[in-house]
Amino acid sequence: MSIRIGILGYGNLGRGVECAIRQNPDTDLVAVFTRRNPETVSIYTETAKVCHVDEMEGWKDKIDVLILCGGSATDLPKQTPDAVRLFNVVDSFDTHARIPEHFAAVDKAAKESGKIGIISVGWDPGMFSLIRMISGAVLPEGADYTFWGKGVSQGHSDAVRRIEGVKDAKQYTIPVEEALNRVRSGENPALTTREKHIRECFVVAEEGADLERIENEIKTMPNYFADYDTIVHFITEEELMRDHSGIPHGGFVIRSGKTGLNKENSHIIEYSLKLDSNPEFTSSVIVAYARAAYRLANEGFSGAKTVFDIAPGYLSAKSGEELRKTLL
Repeated sequence: MSIRIGILGYGNLGRGVECAIRQNPDTDLVAVFTRRNPETVSIYTETAKVCHVDEMEGWKDKIDVLILCGGSATDLPKQTPDAVRLFNVVDSFDTHARIPEHFAAVDKAAKESGKIGIISVGWDPGMFSLIRMISGAVLPEGADYTFWGKGVSQGHSDAVRRIEGVKDAKQYTIPVEEALNRVRSGENPALTTREKHIRECFVVAEEGADLERIENEIKTMPNYFADYDTIVHFITEEELMRDHSGIPHGGFVIRSGKTGLNKENSHIIEYSLKLDSNPEFTSSVIVAYARAAYRLANEGFSGAKTVFDIAPGYLSAKSGEELRKTLL
C-alpha cells in the first residue's frame, strides 16, 4: 500500500516534493493545500487534488503524512504545531537557534494528538546534522566545521523577501576560502561566524521603497545576517531573472580530530554536497523522512522527532533483509 502524502504550500519546495514523490513508488501524492485560489494552482499529478488550506481538516483520515513546505521565518512556527494535531507531519524548519523551542511546541501538540512530527529535515539541518553527530562520536578529540555554499539559501532569501518594500530577493552564502583551507590543513583554527562566511543579497525593491532602511533591516536581522559580513545589491527584476534564476547550493562538514595515546595521529572527515537545485534535494530528503514518519506512526510512536532520533533503515524503501544483503 502506498503512503498517502499531502503537501502544504506549493512553492519551490512544494514542487520539489511532488517530483520526489514521483520517484518513490511507495508514496502517492493525494492533495496539495494552498493559501491561493486552488483554481490558479497547476500541479503535475493528475490524480491529486488542489485544495484551499481551510479544507485540510476534512482530509484528516485520507492522508498518512503531511509535508509542510512553508518558510521558517513565519509559516512553520505556527503551521507545524497546528497541522500535527490532524496529521503525521514532516517540516524543514531551518532557523537553527530556534529549533529547541520549535521542537517543544511540536512535541506538545503531537503527543496530545498521538501523531508523529519530524522537524528540521533537509541537508542542514538534517544530513549535515547527522554527519556532525557521527563524526564527533567517532573523533571525540577534535573540532567541527561547517561551511555552506556557494549557493542560494532558501530560508535567508525568504527572510529578505518578508521585509516591507522588498519585491523579490536571492541570498547567496559564500565560504571564506582562507578559512576553509586552514581547516582542511588540520590547523583546527578557532573561527568566528563572521570569519567563515559572507552573505550576499540581490534585492528587487518595490518602487519608492526606502533602500537604506531595507539594507539596514537585512544587515541587522538576528539569526540570519547580524553575525555576518553582508553585502546588499539592489537590482532590477529583469536582472534577478536573468542572472539569479537558479537555486544551486551545497557545502562541507569537516571534523578534524586526533587519536593515539599522545594524540599523535590526525584525521579529517569531510562530507560535501554539490547541488544543482537546493529545494529539489531538500525535498528528496523530506520524502525519505515522510516514509520514516509513516512507519513510526504505524508502530505506535508519537511526539516530535529529529534526524537524530530515527534509525537510517526507516528512510529506505528496502527491507532490513535487502539492506543487509546489498549495502552492509
